[in-house]
Amino acid sequence: MYPEKSLYEMVIVGAGPAGISMAVEAVDKGIAAEDVILLEKSEDHSFSIRKFYPDSKLVTSNYKGHDVTCIGKLCIGDSSKQETLDYLDKFIEDYKLQVKYNYGVEEIQKLKNGQYVVCAGNECFVSKTVCIAIGVLGRPNKPSYPIPSAISSQVFFDVTSKIVEKKNVLVVGGGDSASEYAQYLHANGNKVSFSYRREKISRMNDQNKKLLEEMVSKGQCQLMLGTDIEKLEAEEGTKKIIVHFKGGDVKKFDHIFYALGGTTPENFLKGIGIKMTKEGPEVSDFFESGQEGLFILGDLTAGKGGGSINLAFNNSHRAMGEICDMYLDCKK
Repeated sequence: MYPEKSLYEMVIVGAGPAGISMAVEAVDKGIAAEDVILLEKSEDHSFSIRKFYPDSKLVTSNYKGHDVTCIGKLCIGDSSKQETLDYLDKFIEDYKLQVKYNYGVEEIQKLKNGQYVVCAGNECFVSKTVCIAIGVLGRPNKPSYPIPSAISSQVFFDVTSKIVEKKNVLVVGGGDSASEYAQYLHANGNKVSFSYRREKISRMNDQNKKLLEEMVSKGQCQLMLGTDIEKLEAEEGTKKIIVHFKGGDVKKFDHIFYALGGTTPENFLKGIGIKMTKEGPEVSDFFESGQEGLFILGDLTAGKGGGSINLAFNNSHRAMGEICDMYLDCKK
């Protein structure tokens, strides 16, 4: 079923920081707000921030410890979770952005005339250009070993689903989210252990690494480097999780929090003709895919090193320049 409006200048898939900034850049370049539409599968924008960031987490503006110089309309400093959401709310309101929530995109097809049809639910949208900005955190990576059903309610892949206080907890991971989980859990009065399979932490930005090291030096966190989990089991008669590490070490915990990163929606991207590499989808310097007029933004193109909000903002600005040059009649 096609909407009343027959043709959009741009359809944006995903209403997170990358998608919102892409829409703002388009309107700023003179594309009418009613000619740009964002399709978001969740009930609100910035789902990953709402779901995976604890309220106390500082949303950092840097990129793995390196400052990002803003070049577009959006730029944010280190902010709280709520400040970040309020900042994005204001741009949605000020630029009169059209966002359709609970619209999970299922299909994108290119027509013979070069336009695209984007279908979500029972509705399809025709557009001259498409920008995919769906992120990766909506599908967290899972461990290779099974999680027994008897303890599944005690295992988490974020720290917002349930408030855990004064428990013996294990954080598994080696990146920024793992450090932030540990900080948050300690602040809630938990006894925190931190397991990472490598002998050295190298994936954190300087701030999170320093804070984790300070927790360890103060006895607030047990750091377990070079530890690789072999299997989990439920302790009979209790709610304890028995963790078996490779090498024979065994420990017990009340809860486990995994911070293993996210999984790129590879099948979806391949299904619309996007070529994938080890780093993610193959794109040009301006984030255009091999499909002309189809751009990929945000965490999907950040590579294994990860990205930041300001980097996503900048990349939207760069992509919009290419879109104006090649596809749309920008007024500015």
